Amino acid sequence: DTRRHPHHFLSRTDTSTMKFPLSAAAAAFLASHSVLGFAPGKNGARSTAFGGRTTSPNMIPKQKSAGEANAFFPFEEGSLSEGSARTGARSRAAAPSSSTLLQAKGPNEEATDGSGDVRQLLGLKGASETDDIWKIRLQLTKPVTWVPLVWGVMCGAAASGNYHWMWNPFDPNDRDVMLGLEDAAKGFVAMILAGPFLTGYTQTINDWYDREIDAINEPYRPIPSGAISEGEVIFQIWFLLLGGLGISYGLDVWAGHEFPMVLALSVFGSFISYIYSAPPLKLKQNGWAGNYALGASYISLPWWCGQAVFGELDRPVFWVLPILYSIAGLGIAIVNDFKSIEGDRAMGLMSLPVAFGIDTAKYICAGSVSVTQLGIAGYLYSIGESTYAAIILALILPQIYFQATLLLPDPVANDVKYQASAQPFFVFGILATALCLGHHDFSA
Repeated sequence: DTRRHPHHFLSRTDTSTMKFPLSAAAAAFLASHSVLGFAPGKNGARSTAFGGRTTSPNMIPKQKSAGEANAFFPFEEGSLSEGSARTGARSRAAAPSSSTLLQAKGPNEEATDGSGDVRQLLGLKGASETDDIWKIRLQLTKPVTWVPLVWGVMCGAAASGNYHWMWNPFDPNDRDVMLGLEDAAKGFVAMILAGPFLTGYTQTINDWYDREIDAINEPYRPIPSGAISEGEVIFQIWFLLLGGLGISYGLDVWAGHEFPMVLALSVFGSFISYIYSAPPLKLKQNGWAGNYALGASYISLPWWCGQAVFGELDRPVFWVLPILYSIAGLGIAIVNDFKSIEGDRAMGLMSLPVAFGIDTAKYICAGSVSVTQLGIAGYLYSIGESTYAAIILALILPQIYFQATLLLPDPVANDVKYQASAQPFFVFGILATALCLGHHDFSA
């Protein structure tokens, strides 16, 4: 039985296997950047209103009077320093003393280690400034946040049990170069869909609806700094959204789907991204809804996309296990809220640390991460996959250790250290679960 052979742990049959390499570097990169139409973005404390003015959901840029700079300045005259378009000097907001700005991040200082240009392209703080509109457009999409979605697509492809190598060194029956090339192309296109297009759409629309508070907290961001005009932002939002939906339908046609599952998932994910950032719902203001939207968008949606491209979502377990991992993802998202609790409280954002207090929220965080994974390990054991269950348990133990030594003692001071230490084990656990599903014979 080749399904039980240790060299065939990627396959469900003799001819179906998985190509993607396991990259520890990618997992570590993902762990250090817990950030997500598949993935809503969370850039610290946010608000829908400032000074009593609520952000409008209308995405059509206002008409400008003659001589007005082609940039977005959300406050009344005098509240921002004089600025110009992206070809001119950057404008900066004077830091107000209001208690609503406790979490203001201050001006952007270019990294002194020579990484400013790379940070600019990845959408990270410490970036150098540029007038190149294409670099600015890329910065808006925050490429650093694409990695979790690409990993999710890989896990979905693994769970399908139907990804073919171009030349499988472990299985002489799986060396169809043309079939392997086609699957490699499908996988690449699915990653482009999940990363640059739909995550790029999500990050751009998130910055659009956060533009007022960013003008104070992060005035160096492309929109409030005037580096890109309103019209250019609106064009980018629609281009990425419609382009992503077009690619998703193309993947459905390529995969021969009677029902356009990838398109349906993309529409749903794009809708969640919109209501996460935009009023009146603005899910990011609610701890439970916002954090679960983050978890589901990082894990469930890209998993389902990858699995739909290469296989079928024809069993409840293919839906339930990613949802359980998304509950664990909720706990991971809570970690990002500890550092901004004072600002969130002042701005009226009901994150879980604000709603329940730090002591209660840290146990909600640890419990949701650990208990859901223990449940998944128990399920794998119940279907006879004791080896994979043992692997999941082995990956849970270091996470519990880091919870006990970093998260629970001081979640505010240790948030980044905890994420970097624990999350690689979490993401490899997701991949191990996906490989198990791709390997398991559900007809037996």
